[in-house]
Formats: sequence, C-alpha cells, structure tokens
Amino acid sequence: MVQRRKAKSADDVLAAIDVGTNAVRLELARVLPDGALETLHTERDPVRPGEGLYQSGVIGTEVADRLISTLRRYAALCRRSGARVRAVATSALRDAKNKDEIVRRAREEAGLTLEVISGREEARLICLGVLHGKAPSTRSLCIDIGGGSTEIIFATGETPKDLWSVDLGSVRVTELFKLRDKVGKKQLTLIRNFTREMIAETIAHPISGAPTAALGSSGTIGAIVAFARSEGMGHATMLEVTRAVEELADMDQEKRRKRFDPRRADIIVAGSVVLEAVMRHLKVQTITAVDRGLREGVLQDLVRRRRTDHDDHTLADAAVLVGRRLGFSEAHGRQVARLSLTLFDGLAGVHQLPASARPWLEVAALLHDVGHAVNYQKHHKHSHYLILNADLPGLSDRERAIVGAIARFHRRSKPDAAHEVMQPFTPAEVRLIRRCATLLRVADSLDRSHHQPVQQIVVRPGRTVQLKVRAKQSIDLELWDLEHERELFREVFGRGLTIANAAAPRASASRSPLRARG
Repeated sequence: MVQRRKAKSADDVLAAIDVGTNAVRLELARVLPDGALETLHTERDPVRPGEGLYQSGVIGTEVADRLISTLRRYAALCRRSGARVRAVATSALRDAKNKDEIVRRAREEAGLTLEVISGREEARLICLGVLHGKAPSTRSLCIDIGGGSTEIIFATGETPKDLWSVDLGSVRVTELFKLRDKVGKKQLTLIRNFTREMIAETIAHPISGAPTAALGSSGTIGAIVAFARSEGMGHATMLEVTRAVEELADMDQEKRRKRFDPRRADIIVAGSVVLEAVMRHLKVQTITAVDRGLREGVLQDLVRRRRTDHDDHTLADAAVLVGRRLGFSEAHGRQVARLSLTLFDGLAGVHQLPASARPWLEVAALLHDVGHAVNYQKHHKHSHYLILNADLPGLSDRERAIVGAIARFHRRSKPDAAHEVMQPFTPAEVRLIRRCATLLRVADSLDRSHHQPVQQIVVRPGRTVQLKVRAKQSIDLELWDLEHERELFREVFGRGLTIANAAAPRASASRSPLRARG
C-alpha cells in the first residue's frame, strides 16, 4: 500500500521507486498548484536485481544486499523530503523464488512496503506515465522492453484499451542464450524465432485500430533507436531496427562497449531482437523513443490517489472483465456496486473511511459473486480466493487482499476482527474491511432477487439511518433479507437502520422499520 510520510511543507512531495531487472531508480517530485509535477531529485543505481536470476531462480545474497542497501538510502531521502512513497518491483521479483524474503527485508531494514506488481499493472503504469495528458481521441501504441519482460499497451488518450506483458526482456534473453560476444547467424535465427513465437503466443490476433507508429519508453529502446535511426531523424524504421540487430550481433563485446554504457552493451543484442520481433508482429513501421515510463506512471498514479474528486473507471472496467471471464451475473454485480457506492457516499460522515476505500468497495461489489464459477455452496469463500488471484491492474497485492476480504464477508460469517481472514491486516485495515463489508451486505440485500427492482436509494443519516427506496416492483424479498443485516449494521456503525419504500404494493409496507432476525 502507499506509504504516507509527514510532510515538511504544504506542498505535496511524491516519490516513485522502481525496482527493475537492470537497475533501481528513484524519482522525487512536487505537485504544483495546477497539478503538474516538478522533479526534485532522481537517482539510478545499476544494482541488476536480475543478475543470475534466470539461471538460478533466486536473487543471490550479494545482489539482495546491494538492493536493500540502495533501498535504505532511497527511503532516507524520501523521509528527509516528507514524501508520499510508492515502491514497485517488476519482472525480476515476480520471478524470484525468494521474493517474499526480499519484500520482508525491504520492510524491516528500509521501512518500505515493496509491491511486486503484475505485468498488467506494470503496463498500466507505463501507459499512464507515457500518455498522461494525451487528447482523448488519440490512439497510441506503447512498447517497453525491460530486463525481464516486455509490456505492450494499446490506448486511447491516456486510457489503456488492451495491456499485454510478455516474459521477454534484454537480461532474460541474454542469460537464456548465454550471449556474451559475437552472435552467429544460426544463433541469431534461433533467438529471432524464439522471441517471435513468445510474442505470437501472447498476442494471437492483430490489434484492431492500432497505429503503425509506436512509442518506446525504456532505456533499452532509447539506446537502440539512437543507434539505428538515420541522422537527423527522431525515430527508427522497421528496416533500420532489423539492420541494427544484425550489426550489433556482428560486434564483439569490446566494440559494443565503445558504443554503449558497459551494462547496456552486455544486453543490447537481446533487446534489439525483442524490439524487432514486437515491431514485426504488430506491423509497426516506426518507433520513437520517449523519456517517460514506469516511474512517471507511479507518480501520476499517486497524484490520482491524492485527489478526492477523481473518478477513475479503469479499475472498475478491469473488474468487469475479470467477472465476464468467470461468467458472473453482470447486471447483479453492477447493481450491487451502484448501491454500495450510493451508501458509501451518503454515509461518509458515519463510516469516516478514506476516499481510497471507495474504488475497493466498488471492485468487491462487482466481484462479490464470482465464486459461483467454482460452486454456489460457499461461493463467498471462492470469491475471496478468485479475487486474491485475479489480475486487477490498479491494485497492489495488499489492496487486492483487502478487496478480497470485503467480498468474502458479503454473506454468512460476520466481518469480526477475530476471524482468521482478518489476521494479516492492521487494525485500521480491519476497521475498513468491516465497514465496507457491512455496506456491501446491505447493498446485496437490496438486490436479493437479482432482478434489480430498486431504481434509487436516498440515504438520510441520523441517529437512525433511513434509506428511502424507489422501486419499480415489489421488494418483499429484499426487505426480508435486509432485516438480517440490521444487527450487524448497528454493531459496526452504532446506529439503527430503517427503510422507506416509496413504491411498495401495500400501504402497510410503505414505511417499515427493519425488525431483528427471528
């Protein structure tokens, strides 16, 4: 989760830490009054977390020590600046068998919560960093070649339409094929075939509507484009990249190191082959390098989290896609999400939860019933498991765990602090889960029939919370089910709950205080 440090001034200082496969990077920035970011400090350390990883499967002790030492220094800089920090780790830690140990050391020795983000979340953040401020109608194709993976994004404006992550990177391919000196024609053909097949497996069909001019956001792409492009041009063509692959493969290590930074020189052949394969598969004619990427995306994401009035549909859209893949009842999920958010907004003074909890509640509401894909019996437990393992760009592992717990308690067991599901969470997180789960249970009761009879609810806070419901048909089943949540509502919020049904078929039901369960 995002960590908050005490600020030294009224200005909000943000920090992005990126633990990549090649290097570890820090960027500190201040949010200006107009929402723009002013860079205060940047650092890059060639720690090479992925060194030897793709042979051994683990991050070695020496590399881990270098990484933690760097993170300690970065954390000290962030504390000195009073920065709000988000630290993310990408492909190297995703693949490392000892990633949990690295995350633990980062927390205990550096005081940082290091998020090991999914490939799709990495792609989403790259999209946000590269395309922030793009006109809504602009279509863009972005490519980022890291040390362990390659991210591909097709977006409209700054909103991704499709995100892909391929387990192809400059360090991974270099270690896999033991590339050190000149690369012979047979080996080069083998590498080209391998990268082509990997990309085709991930992106099986053409990207409809994608432009033929792409943006490349990584240092590897920047180095290749600078080497390959014609003099005076800002981009490299497909043909120029292909020529560059063959020229770089024919160089020995000494010649490459004269043209590139030594650590970049060691992996530049693999990076160029990956870029060529992506461009060829996507029918990209030109590639332009940009100096923005993951770190800028992390900072922009922090800016969005900072705004209380920001309405970002990306996370909800991702949740709906997950639900569709699992065959969920979309109409019911959307109805419960709508009612949950109405309750959240109307009871803000009662629940006193941070604005950041709102999208978590929305995702939990959308996906609360996805466990039906496994089995109706105990489907709340299956929903919990599926959400924990879902690919939801925009949520860290910790945030996804919170969302899963909220959904887990939408029925049956009450969200008590003593429940085993609550044990990994802090007291503040338990409080949030209890309150959001209670709102979700009320919203779910208001669509117990799964026929969406409730058209509108108006929330009237007070010593007793009143819900004024406008319905298009009988809600007898909903009223019956809602009675069962009254006791929990009072326990969690310390207030009673009544309902005014503006469209009940019988006059006696037009105003019915909820009765305690049987």
